[in-house]
Amino acid sequence: MSKQTFTVCLCFRRRFKVPPAEPPTGIKSLFNKYSANDLMTADHLQRFLVEVQKQEKATIEEAEAIITQNAPFIFQRKGFNLEAFFKYLFGASNSVLSPPGSAHQDMTAPLSHYFIYTGHNSYLTGNQLSSDCSDAPIIQALERGVRVIELDIWPNSTNDDVDVLHGRTLTTPVALRTCLRSIKTHAFSASEFPVVITLEDHLTTELQAKVAEMVHEIYGDTLFTPDKECLEEFPSPESLRKRFIISTKPPKEYLKAKETKPKGNGSKEKDAEVWGGEIASSDDKLYMYFQDDSDDDDSDDEDDDNAAPEYKSLIGIHAGKGKGGLDDWLKVDPNKVRRLSLSEHELEKAARTHGPQIVRFTQRNLLRVYPKGIRFDSSNYNPLIGWMHGAQMVAFNMQGYGRSLWLMQGLFRGNGGCGYVKKPELLLKGGNEVFDPRVEIPFKMTLKVTIYIGEGWYYDFKQSHFDSYSPPDFYAKIGIAGVPADSEIKKSKTVEDSWSPTWNEEFEFPLTVPDLALLRIEVHEYDMSEKDDFAGQTCVPVREIRKGIRSVPLYSQKGDVYQSVKLLMRFDTL
Repeated sequence: MSKQTFTVCLCFRRRFKVPPAEPPTGIKSLFNKYSANDLMTADHLQRFLVEVQKQEKATIEEAEAIITQNAPFIFQRKGFNLEAFFKYLFGASNSVLSPPGSAHQDMTAPLSHYFIYTGHNSYLTGNQLSSDCSDAPIIQALERGVRVIELDIWPNSTNDDVDVLHGRTLTTPVALRTCLRSIKTHAFSASEFPVVITLEDHLTTELQAKVAEMVHEIYGDTLFTPDKECLEEFPSPESLRKRFIISTKPPKEYLKAKETKPKGNGSKEKDAEVWGGEIASSDDKLYMYFQDDSDDDDSDDEDDDNAAPEYKSLIGIHAGKGKGGLDDWLKVDPNKVRRLSLSEHELEKAARTHGPQIVRFTQRNLLRVYPKGIRFDSSNYNPLIGWMHGAQMVAFNMQGYGRSLWLMQGLFRGNGGCGYVKKPELLLKGGNEVFDPRVEIPFKMTLKVTIYIGEGWYYDFKQSHFDSYSPPDFYAKIGIAGVPADSEIKKSKTVEDSWSPTWNEEFEFPLTVPDLALLRIEVHEYDMSEKDDFAGQTCVPVREIRKGIRSVPLYSQKGDVYQSVKLLMRFDTL
């Protein structure tokens, strides 16, 4: 047991004991139930795994292996004492999600049946207006499992090569060749499933031909090129392991684009997110000066008379809205599939009038959603609007951070962190059963969550990080992000002056669409005079949660896992 001393008013000293985290009452009771003479043998542990952890197939041999791996001393390897059992529960092998590294969902369905981890302006190191362009954020995104990388390609200053930059801004360029090589090198460090490179093309025909040569030189046989000009159905992630796919609009004549004009008054609505909005957006009057028009798919192949044929042959996933309005954009062609892009604002408007049509479209085709142009601070939007309608590519600014990005990171912690998450069956049903997010449905299940204790802040943070005069006062927020009927938040009590807060509180969340629900957890330190301090967060898909008593690692605001900070929680369904 160590002690901490805090100085108050320059002359008074306060000393606090810092006891090690001790098993809370609920854990002690379970240990007593599944042990004899203060020893949990392999037989006891196997029964605990089956009855409490809901691991129905757990064997004695598995229980013996757990004890051998987690018992600290040789003479304890016949079983766990209370301290060793408590340490095992907090360990990485007992995490709330299955260990990362391998997909456990069916990966043989068409690409349109999956949510895909998608980046927006993947080359930017910071804001959308003046930051550097680099391959560094691309590498970081790939190492986190992102599977869709976006590159805006423009002629360089001498018009004889190709740069990547955010056009009509002050961003400094990076060479396209540098980005493509870094993608090749780091693409499969976190996942073997395919990487899609979306190109926003602003090139001459000659430079398009140069890009085609560059892509073939770098990717060779790993590049997926369809036999036909347009696919009749998308291939599966499994069939495209360690392959690259180019997705872009059909090439246009050099810089053939509409003048940037304001589209109405912009959106005055703030993000309707659980637990408050993202980083505040600036006034929408700026919309007229900074539209992300490069994301705007404005026509199909038929208008393309000036394209370099070798460039056009690169395209594995064709993008385009086609002529006409929303009804035309969402038409399902039985003979070919394509990618449609909508801004977050366009999707919100379309969802109000064409919800089931969007869901039907995404059963065969890909829908990409991208941030509205005024998010030049690289903030993000609520991804659930896209996911509820089956949108596979909800494109995010990965270089930012905030609650929206935490949701994105949380969803793709599922399925082994491979960057592809199978869409729930309700989004794949056809005929008269097409899912309508606007229609209320009965509750299907209740998620029961108990938060026992947290630990690790004492090791990962400085003594005075949270409070200069005493140990921290932690509380937790636990909630659901999902369809509107399921989204809510609950708050625990505040535990004062403790680096290892013990809450022992239980919460219940009735869910109508559990397959689209994410459990969100935040821990804060209460501050009477200032804004409460952030102390960790996590987000996990409800359908991926392992039942029973589990260790829950917490992450920083940027999404980096803390070395020591964890919660011990229990999960069950009713």
